[in-house]
Amino acid sequence: ANERATGALLDRVRIFPAVPDAARAALFVDDLVNHDEMGARFRSCFQDKPVAERFLAGVLGNSPFLRDLVLSDPERAFRILHEAPEQRVRRLLRAAFEARAEDEASIMRQLRRLKQDLALTLGLADIGGAIELDQVTRALAGFADAALNAGIRFCLDDLARRNKFAPGDPNAPETGSGLIVLAMGKHGANELNYSSDIDLIVLYDPEKAPMTGGAEAPVEFVRMTRRLVKILQDRTEDGYVFRTDLRLRPDPGATPLAMSVPAALVYYESLGQNWERAALIKARACAGDIPAGKAFLHEIVPFVWRKYLDFAAIAD
Repeated sequence: ANERATGALLDRVRIFPAVPDAARAALFVDDLVNHDEMGARFRSCFQDKPVAERFLAGVLGNSPFLRDLVLSDPERAFRILHEAPEQRVRRLLRAAFEARAEDEASIMRQLRRLKQDLALTLGLADIGGAIELDQVTRALAGFADAALNAGIRFCLDDLARRNKFAPGDPNAPETGSGLIVLAMGKHGANELNYSSDIDLIVLYDPEKAPMTGGAEAPVEFVRMTRRLVKILQDRTEDGYVFRTDLRLRPDPGATPLAMSVPAALVYYESLGQNWERAALIKARACAGDIPAGKAFLHEIVPFVWRKYLDFAAIAD
């Protein structure tokens, strides 16, 4: 078991996808072995481990998405095959969480390229049977958490540069910021799949937010939420990180993208629907001011888990 947990991905492949068009798949494999810089390394790998060629033919012949990732950067694919997927995933999640940049284009590029690496690592390991399903879903949810935190840190850094926000810790401006991001649904339960969007509720505590220079938390945090969504879901030449859905927030047709904690508490206490109780069962504080998020979830426990149920609630 220990060897399986630490061995290289290629040494742990147990499943070989059927190739519906072997001749076409062989052309893609030829692209690897004839690559100017990496061709010799792939040829040597295929000679030492013939199963590697068989496995890659199955992947390249079936998945256009994974094929594009492999052929666009053969060196990255080679490294992924020769590293334990668990180690690589841990490194990618840490790199995403710690990503910092001076401009929006740079943070977007960093997160998208890290997501490509993660998708290829998990895709190859998953298809080959080298890792379990819960490792895949937890890694995808963990990357969503890390990317959200990186995006929030970038936005808060920008607010601080413009003298609108005074972080208690410049290295971790989200700490004590009063900005709360709740992961909902599959994201909240660490069950994301490859094509999942992420459902979020964004809140802020106006009493905790260290705004300066006349800046107002309702204005700045709504703008910041809109920018955070752009950082994650806008399509660029590197793709996107995650599609983002904010429609699980209270009364989405009439409320701003980021809602104050007091307003959210009043809503749930007076107007909350039964479907919202069900949705909040999986809610998890995933980014921003985590202690504030946990405090909010603790505060609404009586709403989520009603002490008494009436007939209308049971019927609903």
